[in-house]
Amino acid sequence: MKTLRLLAAAMFAAGFLGAVHAESLTPAVAVPLKAAGDDLRAQKASQALAEVRKADAVSGKTAYDTFMINRMRGAAANMAHDYSTAANSLEAAFNSGKMGEGEKGQVAESIAFAYSQMQANAKAKEWAGKAAALGNNSASLRQLQAYLQGASGDYAAIARDSAAAIQSAEQAGRRPGEDDLLRLADAYRRTGNKAGDLQVKEKLVTYYPTKQYVGIYLSDIQGKSGFSSRYSIDVLRLRLATGNAASAKDFMELAQLLLQAGLPSEAKAVVDKGYAANVLGSGAEAARQQRLRDLTNKNVAEEKASIAKRAAEALTTKDGNDLVTIGVEYASMGEYDKGIDLIQQGIAKDKLKYPEEAKLRLGVAMLQSGKNKAAATKALRAVQGTDGGPEVARLYIATSSMQ
Repeated sequence: MKTLRLLAAAMFAAGFLGAVHAESLTPAVAVPLKAAGDDLRAQKASQALAEVRKADAVSGKTAYDTFMINRMRGAAANMAHDYSTAANSLEAAFNSGKMGEGEKGQVAESIAFAYSQMQANAKAKEWAGKAAALGNNSASLRQLQAYLQGASGDYAAIARDSAAAIQSAEQAGRRPGEDDLLRLADAYRRTGNKAGDLQVKEKLVTYYPTKQYVGIYLSDIQGKSGFSSRYSIDVLRLRLATGNAASAKDFMELAQLLLQAGLPSEAKAVVDKGYAANVLGSGAEAARQQRLRDLTNKNVAEEKASIAKRAAEALTTKDGNDLVTIGVEYASMGEYDKGIDLIQQGIAKDKLKYPEEAKLRLGVAMLQSGKNKAAATKALRAVQGTDGGPEVARLYIATSSMQ
């Protein structure tokens, strides 16, 4: 309600203060109305109302005088939080026949705001509808309509209207409004639409890749129907990369998963980062953490001694699974060109157990190499399936600027 009140006040001030034209008014009315305008600019609502009363007390007023008095009274009453007077005055101005067609949509919105402050939601909804019908499509009006729908518990309507606004923006090649996305996510949560809620969270990450939105999405994505545990390592990796994981447990869990996946060089990098941040290496778990560090160092030495031989053997196999695995391993060691080449050879050889995941691993390696983001993005967008791979691929794209 406070936000709506501030929006209303700003609208009244911006829309009405410049509307007093002394040459169009009876002189005895023009003088106090000009003073009222000056008072409003100085945020002196009670003084402005006093000047409006002076103008209204003038005898022999024209219809235009009365119209402008009502406009100014509406603005002053709103600033004074006298919303009943504001609504009545602005309705009188709206219905006077003196108002230009081009400003009716804004004034109808202002009336709707005034009624919303009075908790007269039915009237507020009526005037908000008039504003929209008059071509008003302002962000503040959409916010008011969403507030009114929420106050009535009509979250299905909020979802419908917000989804339409988002779709319209996307079709026009524009970034959807953050408020529209948040309203839609809230409406989906309240109506139990878990799939829709997750889709909107992905859009928030895509269009507004903040640490907070990424963290929320990463916490929820593993609950997606059919999400494969093979991508758990990616979720943890992205949590750490975007600042959404910083505990000793996070570092330890990711390092252990990387070791299990046959990626000791990346596991060592994670452990070393934990030690550099003084997250690992102290406290009750220090000895266990040191054992993990020793294990990663041992596995890295073994990896370096054997990987060339394993890569040569993979080239002789009938399928491309080993080539993809070893290519990913090379990329995790920072040898991106060699890794990318082997993954590509593995994909070309075909007969892969997880062909779409191979595309994901190729796109990630290309992205991490930093050489051609456009090509990496294209590769990641090519990932298909229903096991969470496409969502993870898009997450890598969306968060690449945060890493």
